[in-house]
Amino acid sequence: MARTTRTPPLGLPQLSHHAGFWVVATAFLTVMAYATVPTPLYPLYQELDGFPVTVITLIFAAFAVGVVVSLFLLGHVSDWVGRRRMLTVAILVSALSAAMFLLWTDVPGLLVARVVNGASIGILTATATAHLGELRAHARPTESVILAGAVAGAANLGGLALGPLLGGLFAEFLPDPLVLPHAVFLVLLLVAAIAVACVPETVPTSERRRYRPQRVAAPPTSKTAFVAAGFGAFAGFSLFGLFTSLAPTILIGTFGQHDHLLAGATAFSVFAAAAIGQVVLARVALRAQLAIAAVCCAGGLAAVAIGASVPSLAVFLLGGVVSGVGVGVLFKSAIATASSLAEPGRRGETLALVFLIAYSGLAVPVLAIGVVLTFAAQTTVLLVFTSIVLVATVAAALVMRRSAA
Repeated sequence: MARTTRTPPLGLPQLSHHAGFWVVATAFLTVMAYATVPTPLYPLYQELDGFPVTVITLIFAAFAVGVVVSLFLLGHVSDWVGRRRMLTVAILVSALSAAMFLLWTDVPGLLVARVVNGASIGILTATATAHLGELRAHARPTESVILAGAVAGAANLGGLALGPLLGGLFAEFLPDPLVLPHAVFLVLLLVAAIAVACVPETVPTSERRRYRPQRVAAPPTSKTAFVAAGFGAFAGFSLFGLFTSLAPTILIGTFGQHDHLLAGATAFSVFAAAAIGQVVLARVALRAQLAIAAVCCAGGLAAVAIGASVPSLAVFLLGGVVSGVGVGVLFKSAIATASSLAEPGRRGETLALVFLIAYSGLAVPVLAIGVVLTFAAQTTVLLVFTSIVLVATVAAALVMRRSAA
C-alpha cells in the first residue's frame, strides 16, 4: 500500500504543512531570484574578460538550454520520487552553480555555470508549484486553490524580478560585485535546502517506476488556438530574454547609462509588471484579459522602439513596464487556453509542451540577436526585434481571444 514519507532525513525536525508551505515558497523565490542576479553583472564580466556582446547572448542562452533540457528530462520526476527530494536537489544544483561562478570566471566557466543554473530552474518550477498546492491542501483543506497558485506565480515571476534588482544593488554599492552576490546566495541556497528537507512530503511512496522523459502532447482539436498559445508564450518569453540578457548593454550603448542599479531595475520592472498584471487581472474574464494583453503588448513594444530611436530612456522604460504587463497576462492566458484545450488525462503533457515552447523563447531569439549584432547596429536590431515580437504577441492574443469562450 502506498504511503507518504513523513520523516525528514538526517534526524531534522518536522515542520507542519502550513509552515512547510511558506518555507517552500521562500525557497522557490530564492532560487528564481538567483537565476537573474547575473543580469546587471554581465557588463562587468565583459570588461573583465574582454568578450563581445554576442558572448553575453550565448551565456544567457546557455541558461535557457539548461532549463529546457532539465524540464524535459527531470521536471516530472517528483511525481514518483517525491516533491521534497527533488526540490532539495534543485536547490543544491543552484548552489553548485553559485560555487562555479565563484571559482570559474572566464567564458567557459560562465557558460557551464549558467547551464547548471538553468537545470536547477527546470527541476524546480513544476516541482515547487505542485508541492505548494499539495501542502496548502493539507494545511487548509477547505480553502480555494487560488491562493496556492497565486503564491507559486508570485514566487516564480517575483523571484525573476527581484534577482536583477539585487544584482544591481550588489554591483553599485557593495565591494567585489563578481564575488559577493554569488557567495551570499550560496549561503542562502544551502540554508534553503536544509529548511526544505524539514518540509513534509506530499507524494506517497510507491514501487519503483521505470524512468521516462516528460511526455508532451498537443491537443488533437483546436490546433489553431493551441498554436497561437504556444506562439504567444514563445514571443512573450523572448521579450523577457531580451531584458534579462541585454538590458545593461542597451542602456550603455543606446542611452549612455552605466549605472548597474539602473540595469537591474530595468529588468526588475518588466518582470514585476508581468507578475502584478497577472495578479490584478486574475479574476477578469479570459477574453478581456487577452484584449488587455494585445493592447499592452502593442503599446508597450511601440514605446520601447520609440524610446530606443529618439532616444528617450523614460519612454523606453515605460514601454518595458507596459509590455511586461501584456506579456505576463498573455502567458497566463496561454496556459489557461492550453489547459482548456487539453484532452482529459493529458493536461500535464499539454502544459509541459507549452512550457518547453516558452522557455525555448528565452534562448532562440536572444541567440539570433547576438549573431545579428555582429554586423548590424544595436538600435536597428532592437527595432526589428520589437516589431516582430509586437506582431507575434498581438496576433497570438487575438487568435486566442477568438477561440475563448
